[in-house]
Amino acid sequence: MKISVSYKGGAAAFLPIIEQAEYAGAYSVSLLFSDGVVRKVNFGDFLKKAAHPRVRFYLDECEFKKFKLEGGNIVWGENWDLIFPIERLYNGKID
Repeated sequence: MKISVSYKGGAAAFLPIIEQAEYAGAYSVSLLFSDGVVRKVNFGDFLKKAAHPRVRFYLDECEFKKFKLEGGNIVWGENWDLIFPIERLYNGKID
């Protein structure tokens, strides 16, 4: 039996993990990735546009600041109420 895997562009995509996150004001977080890249990501527009009350809960800035790093990603809430695709965070845009 032959098993083969093919990757777009001929190589596996590298997705770094988040090593450090620091609140940067106005629903923004500065993220340091494992490859040394730093991105400041603003979550404000996403939160303001959200219709779901569990997401809008994080418009309370005190609650928003309670993010944590788990598994190389930034998350909010005990059950990961909010989590975003790492590649979007790496690109600095979540919408």
